[in-house]
Amino acid sequence: MPRLAFGIAWGLFWALMLTIGVQDHLRQGGTAVWKPLLWEGSSMLVSSLIVWLQWRRAGRLDALLNRPWRWFAASLAWLPLATPCFIAAVFALRHAVHALAGEPYTHDPWPVVFRYEALKFSMFYLLFVAIVFGLRSHAALASARLRLERERRLAQSAQLLQLAQQIEPHFLFNALNTIASTIHTDPALADTLLMRLAALLRAATDLARQPEATLADELTLLEAYASIMRERFAERVEIVFDVDPAAHPCKVPSLLLQPLLENAFRHGVERRLAPTRIVVRARRADARLRLEVEDDAGELPVAPDGPTWGVGLGNLQQRLRTRHGDGASLTLQPRDGGGVLARVELPCVC
Repeated sequence: MPRLAFGIAWGLFWALMLTIGVQDHLRQGGTAVWKPLLWEGSSMLVSSLIVWLQWRRAGRLDALLNRPWRWFAASLAWLPLATPCFIAAVFALRHAVHALAGEPYTHDPWPVVFRYEALKFSMFYLLFVAIVFGLRSHAALASARLRLERERRLAQSAQLLQLAQQIEPHFLFNALNTIASTIHTDPALADTLLMRLAALLRAATDLARQPEATLADELTLLEAYASIMRERFAERVEIVFDVDPAAHPCKVPSLLLQPLLENAFRHGVERRLAPTRIVVRARRADARLRLEVEDDAGELPVAPDGPTWGVGLGNLQQRLRTRHGDGASLTLQPRDGGGVLARVELPCVC
C-alpha cells in the first residue's frame, strides 16, 4: 500500500512538472515543445531510477524507524554519491538528444550548473526521504497494530479453549456419578446411559476444542445431556426447551449452557423427591442474546460473604468476561415462588 500511494503521488508530481515546464517554455516564446519535455523528462527518468534504488534499500532500514536520526543518517549517506550521478546522467541525456536533433544544448558554466542542480536535487532528495520515512513509519505502525491484535486474539482463543476444556473432566465426573448410582439398582438403565454418555462425550470433546459454537450446536449437546438426566430421575424432572429459532445462528462460548443445567440438577432435582420443572429459554433481541435456565426447586448456595459459585459457573463467568468483557453477564437470582433463575446475556454474533 505505501508503494502504491507513493507511485501515484510520484506520477502526479512529474505530470505537474512536465505541464509547468511546457507552459513556461511557450510563455517565453519557445515553439519546440520537445525541449521542455526533454529537460523535465530527463530529470524524471534519472530521479525515478534513483528513487527506485533508494526505495528498495529503504526496507533494510525499517529496524531503525524507531530511531529517526539513525534512519535519516543512513538514508542520507548516499546523497554525496547520488548528486553528481544525477547531474551527470541528466545532462548526458540532454546533450545526446540535442546532438541527435542537430541542435546545440547550451547552459551555464559547469560550476554554476553543478551548484544549482546540486542544491535543487538535495532539496528534492530530502523531501523524498522524509516522505519515505512517513510512509514506512505508518506502514510499520499499522503492521504492529495488526500483529498485536492478532496476538491478542490468539491469546484470547487459547485462554477460552483452556477454560472450555476444564469443563470436560468436571462434566465427566458428574455424569459418571449419575450412571454409578444406577449400576446396582438398574443395570440395563446404566448400560443405556453409558452408551448415551459415550456419544455425548464425543460431541462435547469436539465442541470444547473450539472457543465458540452456534447456539444450535450448544442446544443439541444440552438436549443429549438432558436425556441422560431424564433417564436417571424419571418422573422427578420435567425439562422444557423454549428457544427462539432466530437465536440459533448466534455464536456462544462452547459448553455454555451445560453448567447451568447441571447446576439446576445439583441444587434442585437431586435434593428433593417432588417433581421439578426446568425451563431452558433463548431469546434474541436485535444484537443481544438472552439465555436462561430456570428451575422451581433450587436454592442459591450462600457463604458468609455471599452466594458461592462452583467450578462450572466460575469457569463460565471467566470465559464470558474474557470473550466479551462488560458486554456479557451471568447472574443467579432467586425465583418468585421458589427455585433459581440463571441468566446469561451477551452479544449475538453470527
